[in-house]
Amino acid sequence: MSFSVIGQAVGLFVVTNIDDILVLALFFAKGAGRRSATRTIAIGQYLGFTIILAVAAAAAFGATFLPASVIPYLGLLPLALGVKGAVQAWHHRNDADEERAAKDGGPKILEVAAVTFANGGDNIGVYVPVFVTAGLAGMTVYVVVFLVVLAAWIVAGRYVATRPAIATALARWGHILLPVVLIGIGLTILIEGGAFGL
Repeated sequence: MSFSVIGQAVGLFVVTNIDDILVLALFFAKGAGRRSATRTIAIGQYLGFTIILAVAAAAAFGATFLPASVIPYLGLLPLALGVKGAVQAWHHRNDADEERAAKDGGPKILEVAAVTFANGGDNIGVYVPVFVTAGLAGMTVYVVVFLVVLAAWIVAGRYVATRPAIATALARWGHILLPVVLIGIGLTILIEGGAFGL
């Protein structure tokens, strides 16, 4: 196993997933005070990212389960979750922070997975040619490195969310920021992909 391939894999992961740190931090803020939040977020993140890798690997072998024309419409997932979160935030706008957190219920595995998959849908287009060029052995190295670095990404997201100043801000504004970020991600995916003729 070449160290240069490992380095390239780490670099590719970082470049294509840098925006996930903020999303993870917001999910961790949403799950603050819940014992199972870290496990829920980690499982959701791994589930969503594993689907991205499976689609990219299948496409590298010639199977196209997800046509390129469909990828921009993945923006509908975070957009819908963001709108749902915004509606909930509006309904509970006068609640105390603790009361709002209790009603919210924290992040859900499928919610995290859906956002991860939609936000990383454009990564498929980057991963496919890399996987094709790397061959089966190289692709295996990329996948293993991606899954290892993903754990570090989850830890980094949790670290960001638990810094005292950030944690205080997220506790106060996270219920608003998460829907705004999800709506922004959804709109960006839709617009940059040219969905609906945008």
